[in-house]
Amino acid sequence: MALPNVTFWDGIQRLFYIVPPSESSFEKLEDVPDYISQSLPFFFGAMLIEVIVSCLSGAAPKARVNDGINSMSAGMLSEMMKMVTFSAQLTTYVIIYNNMRITELPWNSPYTWWICFIGVDLGYYVFHRLGHVNIMWAAHQVHHSSEEYNLTTALRQGAMQGFTSWIFYLPLALAVPPPIFMVHTQFNILYQFWIHTEVVKSLGPLEYILNTPSHHRVHHGRNRYCIDKNYGGTLIIWDRLFGTFQAEEDHVVYGLTHPLMTWDPVWAQASHFKHIWCTFWQTKGVRNKVSVLFKGPGWSPGKPRLGEITDIPDVHHPHPKYNSELPLWATTYVFIHFFVTVIVFSHLGLKAKIINRSAVNVGVMCLIFSLVAFGALFDKKWYAPYLETVRVAVFLMIDIATFTTGQSAMESLLGFPSMGMSVLRLWFMFSVSLWVLLSAKQVSTAGLTRVSENDTATTQ
Repeated sequence: MALPNVTFWDGIQRLFYIVPPSESSFEKLEDVPDYISQSLPFFFGAMLIEVIVSCLSGAAPKARVNDGINSMSAGMLSEMMKMVTFSAQLTTYVIIYNNMRITELPWNSPYTWWICFIGVDLGYYVFHRLGHVNIMWAAHQVHHSSEEYNLTTALRQGAMQGFTSWIFYLPLALAVPPPIFMVHTQFNILYQFWIHTEVVKSLGPLEYILNTPSHHRVHHGRNRYCIDKNYGGTLIIWDRLFGTFQAEEDHVVYGLTHPLMTWDPVWAQASHFKHIWCTFWQTKGVRNKVSVLFKGPGWSPGKPRLGEITDIPDVHHPHPKYNSELPLWATTYVFIHFFVTVIVFSHLGLKAKIINRSAVNVGVMCLIFSLVAFGALFDKKWYAPYLETVRVAVFLMIDIATFTTGQSAMESLLGFPSMGMSVLRLWFMFSVSLWVLLSAKQVSTAGLTRVSENDTATTQ
């Protein structure tokens, strides 16, 4: 189940969407590589380089561990959603192509490749622009919730977004073969990874054509001049054509206009859905209720479709960020356990299609539990030590309960050597002992103090 070898040049080409048509045109769907999975090492390599450059040059703010882990947690939740559901996008696309296509473009033609490139990017622009309509914003706002802007932010995705995004690409199924479509949907996503950085300031003349870090920084801004601008994926020409372009001016303040004030990755996914639910039932009139769903997040009766720009807080850099810092030992502890969780997640993703579906679902639930526990620790929730005690104890219980024929289910999933598993078990045993002790002391003596009632209300 190891990933195929990908050369350094191949990885760079894919991230920057410069793979020639002759190397990325396929006749059959099963021949299309999983470009995104194969790019994971390049993601982590790029993030490491960005951290080093930021520290050495001061070209960007230093990365925060809590924010980076929260962003990657959101990305993992999004991918886990795909593990437990079927791909409606590709299935529907194939059905339409097989039964309703108007013409059949040749799969091995450069013209087909370029038509699909343009079509996918236009489809993304339309989806992305409508993604800022309230009902779709509920899923997309997760991506905007970070108050940092670095490569980890690119991984912060809404778990529910995949239920609507695929619809906007279906017109391509009337002519473009599914394998070519599958190639470009992946490349379009990969391109958007590297533009989430403050290290790259400008690309010169390319700024007129391509979506760049500068343009996308504006899109992630909560400054008034940044709101509802620069929806492009790979190209910025759609924003220039349809009047949504905005050049970077004042230093961008990132995040939501009303920040979440929590590191809980599940609440980040669910918070705006709850807000819509409450607003929907509180709003009077059928027409107004429909508007709650299909107008901008800032809309209310008597206001324009996207709301009043003056209702948005007028923020300027520098602006305070939510940051409930842990002691160094606690941050290191969470980082190590998160690293183990990423390994489990990666192996589960590789084997999800060949192992028992129930085992996949159990694995997903355990991973979600872990991410929630990490968020609670970073938020300094009073119950975080108890939650973490249960989490590490569950890992050990699953490991013991499934130990048969010389290895446990966890050991089989991870593929660790026996020595590695022994070290991992000792680490979890130490973790259980640690949190039992800290829980008994009510956490205060260990540096993880209870949140004040005021902070708790603000977080919620």
